[in-house]
This record gives sequence, structure tokens and C-alpha cells, in this order.
Amino acid sequence: MVILGLTGSIGMGKSTAAGMFRYLGVPVHDADASVHRLMAPGGAAFNPIISTFPDVLKNGRIDRQILGTIVFADSDALKRLEAILHPLVRKEENRFLKHNRLAQRLLVVLDIPLLFETAGEKRCDHVSVVSAPQFIQRQRVMARSGMTDAKFSAILAKQMPDREKRRKADFIIPTGLGRAVTFATIRTIVDQLENRT
Repeated sequence: MVILGLTGSIGMGKSTAAGMFRYLGVPVHDADASVHRLMAPGGAAFNPIISTFPDVLKNGRIDRQILGTIVFADSDALKRLEAILHPLVRKEENRFLKHNRLAQRLLVVLDIPLLFETAGEKRCDHVSVVSAPQFIQRQRVMARSGMTDAKFSAILAKQMPDREKRRKADFIIPTGLGRAVTFATIRTIVDQLENRT
């Protein structure tokens, strides 16, 4: 089974690319979706996060905006949050990989936003990076609810620059030239990796 890492900076179109892999029948493990499940009431990370960051509890749920404000301003707080979340996400990822090995899948995708930043590429056979021109990235991100220039800059500061990600990638998936180009690129990658002997 080939493990393909999928990553890309904020606003580069990673969710769209992941959807295209799924459409082509490739199982995708979404690290962000795992985090959402784990942080929901009853999730494995819910109580540890509340006991570590009591101010984030609002109406029985973790307020992700408050939590984000806390950890973006304090690297020690971010490390405490990562110490809670990362082992739990890895556990879910390992279950996903085991299930798909048993199902004798040829190819799976690990969708991990901070793949290079967390040395996640070591767990992958190949890495694909979604990329678009900077002005398109900025348009996409600034259209998001609650986004500000300061917040966008803070997010970019925590991510490896796009050019560096592209340099390290085995495959580059363009997302600024229209969906047809993106889909054709992904289909070529899937064909190449699934037909590998």
C-alpha cells in the first residue's frame, strides 16, 4: 500500500484536492476532521483541553476561536495543546492505515495541513503539495469569515513557505488554473501510484 501525504498552505485548495482523491476512490484520512471529532463533546481530547484551558468552554463546547487566540499568542500553550491532540490524531491515523492495509488498498492519502512542519513526511512514501499563486491564496483566505490581515500573517508565519513545500514535494498539484487542471493532475498521480509494481 502506497501512502501519499497531501499538504499545502492555508487557502491553497487542499480540501478540494482531497475531495478529488475521494471521488477517484482513494481513501483519505483528514487530520483536521480528526481534530474536530476529538475536540467535540465526548471526544477523547475534550476533557483534557478543558482542564488545560478552562476559558475555552462556552455553552458546553470548546470555542475554537478562543482556543486559537490563546495558542497563537503563546508558543508554550500551543505545545500543551499539541501534546494533547497529536498522539490522539496519530492513533486515528494508525487505525485508518491498518484498516486500509487489511482491505488491500493500493493507495491511501494522509491529508495533513502541517505535514512538513511536524515531520509527517517520514510516515509517507510520497508527498503531494497543493499550490496556487499568492494573490489567489490571499483572495481565498481573506474571504473566510472572521479573517483579518493580522490573523492571516500569523498563520503564514507558522507554516513553511509554499516555495519550500514545492521544493520538497514529489508531486505538485496546481489549484489556481481551474478545477479541470487540478483533477487531471490528481488523476495522473493516482494512476501512477496505483499502477506502481
